[in-house]
Amino acid sequence: MKLTLVIVLISMNVFAQGPYAPVAGSIGTTAMHKDSSAFTDWASACTIERGWKNITDTTLGKTSTGDIYSATEKSGINGVVSLGDGGSAILTFSSPIINGNGPDFAVFENAFNNTFLELAHVEVSSDGINYFRFESFSLSQINTQIISDVNATGIQNLAGKYRAQFGTPFDLEQMIGITNLDVNNITHVKIIDVVGSINEQYGSFDSQGNIINDPFPTPFETGGFDLDAIGVIHSFVGIKESPNTFKICPNPAKEKATIIFDNLSDKTIQLIDLNGVIVFQLKSKSNQIDLDLFHYSKGVYILKLIEGNNINIQKLLIN
Repeated sequence: MKLTLVIVLISMNVFAQGPYAPVAGSIGTTAMHKDSSAFTDWASACTIERGWKNITDTTLGKTSTGDIYSATEKSGINGVVSLGDGGSAILTFSSPIINGNGPDFAVFENAFNNTFLELAHVEVSSDGINYFRFESFSLSQINTQIISDVNATGIQNLAGKYRAQFGTPFDLEQMIGITNLDVNNITHVKIIDVVGSINEQYGSFDSQGNIINDPFPTPFETGGFDLDAIGVIHSFVGIKESPNTFKICPNPAKEKATIIFDNLSDKTIQLIDLNGVIVFQLKSKSNQIDLDLFHYSKGVYILKLIEGNNINIQKLLIN
């Protein structure tokens, strides 16, 4: 009898595995630790719209843990801000987030283990007015209300997928082509708490119309999604342009770009990707250089002009 029970439980565990990345620390995870060298910046300001402690009993009031500074700076520095049921926060940055190779930013929550996962939708904006949501997927069962156990392998593109100190990454490549959104100038990121109730009157839904089942209710001052931080991977931080030293036409460019200089001096031109790799270098005395861009991936690059001891930099966007 005991042997049979063990076999059944093992089978249930195997079949419970979803198609998405597993928990932090596992092979194949996409979780990003807060100390990763990939992070170049962190959110610098935050506004909050508090949600209810329990949306089914609004007499309990709204959450109060944390403030507008809690989700700024590096993960683990300033505590967390608890959004409550359906609450939201809008984060801004010292420099816009841009679409580089791979994930471009990561959202941190403070889950104390790999299964008590409070989730949130993520939206981005390049003007602070129009917000666009990442397509999300939830494959959690909806027959019984989840109290504490969420399977990370059934969750995709929802913040809070990973435990504290491990960020959930988001890739702006997925947002290319959306009208009124410039993926190379993301100025605002909005985090919206998922109400995990399987009651459709209150619950939240993924992009496929599936109700999202996560721990509910959480009728405390710390209820709902606990936003810790947003770490930026690709941005213009550290890139100091030197305007008017040379011209790039057109910019953004697609297949070709022309660099025009105002003199015939000895110079070196370097095209550098956001990982710091020099993908093209040329020495010339000409006042015009034509670049073929067919072989380069879409994204933001740095054009560096070296003339003796003088270095000038501008950004080039390849579409």
